[in-house]
Amino acid sequence: MTPETHRPLRADAERNRQLVLATAGLLLAERGATVTLNEIAREAGLGVGTVYRRFPDLQTVIDALYTERFTAFLRLAADAERQDGAGPALRHYLLAAATRRAEDPALEVIIGQASPDRHEIAEMRDELGRRMDGLVERAVAAGAVRADFTSSDAYNVLYMLGTVADRTEKLAPGNWRRYAEVLLAGFGLEGDPVERTGAMTDEQMRRAVWPEHP
Repeated sequence: MTPETHRPLRADAERNRQLVLATAGLLLAERGATVTLNEIAREAGLGVGTVYRRFPDLQTVIDALYTERFTAFLRLAADAERQDGAGPALRHYLLAAATRRAEDPALEVIIGQASPDRHEIAEMRDELGRRMDGLVERAVAAGAVRADFTSSDAYNVLYMLGTVADRTEKLAPGNWRRYAEVLLAGFGLEGDPVERTGAMTDEQMRRAVWPEHP
């Protein structure tokens, strides 16, 4: 058991824990894994000792963020499994997961830096993989998606959409949905779009490519 999970926390301790995790997520999105616990504590407005008592090192913070994120993705997968129809179920998950990814620019850093051999992390990763495999296999068997569609395609769709969101979300919120619809339709998962999204303007594209030159 890690220091942040061995017993239920008091309300104030839980608030501090959530503040540390939220602050760490913001800093990881901005600077990657170069951030330190001291910087997280300062940005959160907490004493260094308070942070170190709960999280002895940055790895513990990242692993806690991974657990938090994957718990949410497992809920999305379970919700998708309850949808009517194999094709709508897979489409539902991909759009819901892409929405979470667009709102969380730290996610790729968290996944890349988490401890892959830690039991809880490996267990959550494998469970999400099994659920994803099930959604894909049912959609393929039902003829609701291209016959050669695989779970790796699903992961790459989310990766591509996340990359677009990282560059454009502040300039054109939700623009990634335009490309989500194109990708899903290309694989046979076309449906009623949740939101029609227009193309970015030339000015928005310029600012996305050269953010340091307003």
